[in-house]
Amino acid sequence: MKVAVVGLGLIGGSMAIELRRKHFADEIIGVENDRLNAEAALKMSLVDRIEDLDTAAAESDILVIAVPVGAAVKMLPHVLDIYAREGKDCNRTVIDVCSVKEAMVRSVHYHPMRSRYVSTHPMAGTEYSGPWAAMPGLFDGRACIFCNTEESDNRAVRLIEKLYDALNMRPIYMNASNHDVHTAYISHISHVTSFALALTVLDKEKDERHIFDLASGGFSSTVRLAKSNADMWVPILSQNRDNVLQVINTYIDKMQQFRDAIDAGDEDAIRSLIEQANKIKRIIR
Repeated sequence: MKVAVVGLGLIGGSMAIELRRKHFADEIIGVENDRLNAEAALKMSLVDRIEDLDTAAAESDILVIAVPVGAAVKMLPHVLDIYAREGKDCNRTVIDVCSVKEAMVRSVHYHPMRSRYVSTHPMAGTEYSGPWAAMPGLFDGRACIFCNTEESDNRAVRLIEKLYDALNMRPIYMNASNHDVHTAYISHISHVTSFALALTVLDKEKDERHIFDLASGGFSSTVRLAKSNADMWVPILSQNRDNVLQVINTYIDKMQQFRDAIDAGDEDAIRSLIEQANKIKRIIR
């Protein structure tokens, strides 16, 4: 089994570690445009060799696209074009791990090799990036979303299910449109609010130099996502624009409710809002 990983950052690098450790892949081929990242991935033994995209696609059984969605949406049709050269007997499979799915599936909806693509989103990550951020166990017990599997070859889907089983992930199936709505609420808005809070505190820090000396664990955990890479998040927020805007509008409405209650000194209203928010404990423990 040859697995190629395009993009040797947190997700791609961590997948490479686990697929080797679990003996799912006999050889791991890396594709990485950043020379320093490529050299680091080789020195860290994340991959066995570095190749260009065309070579990796033509030689691998599974190709994992683990680059920002803006680049991935252009790369996916190119990979399927390479598969098309082998004709209908091609049994290679390409997956992506992007957190925006509708743009991905739309980009190849009418491609003659569409069935060789399985759309996935492993729900795992940290705020760090690059091959140095790759770690074993990143995916343990997490969910992996499979989107629009009815458009993929059954054997390809089963193969990728085995891949994620090797990563100790549990599969969830939904269509790409629903996926993008859900991730806007549970992931994308978290990053936007963290970015906004960081900007707010940094603006205040211009006048009060010791504000970060007073930061507690609560602040650190809330603002941690603000350290996330802009190269990844700009295309995510652009590609999932409509869903993210809807969530931001709802968030602003809730913030306004808090502001009005605090401004009016209405402790009952403040308590009611907090107690309503406490119901999240039923979902997240």
